[in-house]
Amino acid sequence: MEGAVFRVKPMPADPSPKQNRLLAVLSATDFDRLLPDLKPVAMPLGKVIYESGAELKQVYFPTDSIVSMLYVMEDGASAEIAVVGNEGLVGIALFMGGETTPSRALVQSAGYAFELKGEVLKREFGRAGALQHLLLRYTQALITQMSQTAVCNRHHSLEQQLCRWLLLSLDRLASNEISMTQELIANMLGVRREGVTQAAGKLQAQGLIHYSRGHITVVDRPGLESHACECYAVVKKEFDRLLPDKLAM
Repeated sequence: MEGAVFRVKPMPADPSPKQNRLLAVLSATDFDRLLPDLKPVAMPLGKVIYESGAELKQVYFPTDSIVSMLYVMEDGASAEIAVVGNEGLVGIALFMGGETTPSRALVQSAGYAFELKGEVLKREFGRAGALQHLLLRYTQALITQMSQTAVCNRHHSLEQQLCRWLLLSLDRLASNEISMTQELIANMLGVRREGVTQAAGKLQAQGLIHYSRGHITVVDRPGLESHACECYAVVKKEFDRLLPDKLAM
């Protein structure tokens, strides 16, 4: 991505870490310990947060951005294995003990996040308290998303995969609009651009979405959900179960 030009959204007047769901459910005591080390950072579209095999030095808690976790093949082909938005964090390898990951983290939807140094996260994780409990539950939910993505890519149509991808993205955004070209969607899903064009055309013809020049507007969300396979519902149910609005200890 060297030399790439990134599009950056204006920084919110008063960005809050509590726009991130994980940080929002922490107790005041746990949150206040992290707060001095949480740094707001821009997450421009297309930026690589970390590359495959690189040692992680920090984690990111997205607020209004979405990061795509991609597996990149030797020939350069890639496919998305998970998305992370305001429900989670980017960099689970840091507290799981691996320090590196074989996936690439790429900003799929521009916005902002709060950066936290890895040493701070590991220190807090080592307390074996509420934050550790929360991050392990989040990791279980993320593993469910990865597993379901693999099943979906193997057994369901491209149209159904596109519906799942759109719905997962919408769950992590404050509007019903997604800025994403068909070429980038094809890279995320690991398919040909022509396939995405055809699938998107079918959804638009049915009045579910409107697509124009890299912008997708979901017109009929209930209709989109009815066209999606069961994979979206499985992932959403698991995230809602494991990451409630209030953390029970």
